[in-house]
Amino acid sequence: MDIAVCVKQIIDTEAEIELDENQQVITDGQTLIMDPYSEFAVEKAVQLKEELGGRVVLVCLGDEECASAIRHGLAMGADEAILLARDDWRQLDPGQKVACLSQALSCGSFDLIMGGWKSGDTANAQVMAGIAAALQMPLVNMATSLEVEGSTLTVTCEVDDGTKVLQVSTPAVIAAQQGLAEPRYPSVRDVMQARRKKIETRDASAHELPAAKIRTIRMEMKPPRQGGRVLEGELAEVCAQAASLLRREAKVI
Repeated sequence: MDIAVCVKQIIDTEAEIELDENQQVITDGQTLIMDPYSEFAVEKAVQLKEELGGRVVLVCLGDEECASAIRHGLAMGADEAILLARDDWRQLDPGQKVACLSQALSCGSFDLIMGGWKSGDTANAQVMAGIAAALQMPLVNMATSLEVEGSTLTVTCEVDDGTKVLQVSTPAVIAAQQGLAEPRYPSVRDVMQARRKKIETRDASAHELPAAKIRTIRMEMKPPRQGGRVLEGELAEVCAQAASLLRREAKVI
C-alpha cells in the first residue's frame, strides 16, 4: 500500500507565542516541530506499511526550515519526502495550500492520503477536506482507528458524544485525530538512517494559485488570566451573588 502523508511544521505547542508589529507570529528563536496531528498520521501510515508493505511518502508545503520536521517523519519510518518549497507558505490561505498539495499528490498513484484533521497552530481544519474534494476522493475526518482489508478501509471517527464507524474504498483521504496511533520515539539509529533518505525539493513558488478567499484581519494574544474572586456570606447570599456575576460579568447564563 502506497501512502502519502501531508505534514506541517509548527512552533512547539508548549512554547510562549509572541506577535510582531505586523501581528504575525514570531518564529525566530522558537523550537519548530512536526505538528502533533501530522505525527498521528505518520505513525499510522508507518504501521500500515509494516503490516501490508508498500511505501510512505511525506509531502510538506514549507521552506528549508521545515527539513527538521520532515527528517523526524523519516526517522519514524517514512521512506521518502517531498518538500514543496515556498517562502510565503505561512501567508497562504487554506485554499491556496490545497492547490499546492493536491497538484503534487495527483502526480502519484497513492492508495491512501493521510494528514492531521487540523493543525496545532491555526486549527483551520480545511486542508485535508479540500484535498479530498480536489482529488475527488472520499474523506473520513477525525479518524481514531483504521483497519485495512484489501481495498476496503474500516474507520472509526470521532463525532459529538460518541464515535461512528465508516467503510470506504481506496483511494481515500483519512484525517487523523488524537488516538489514531501513538507516535513512536525514533532511536538514534533511526535518526542517523533518516539523514540518508531522500527529500525531493520542488520549487512551488511559480505554481499558479487561486485568489485567497480568507483574509486575516488581525491577530491578538489572549488576555492574561484574571484572579478568582472569593464570595463571602451566608450560603443563600453567596449563591445569589455567584448567579448574578455569572449573568452580568461572565455572561454564561
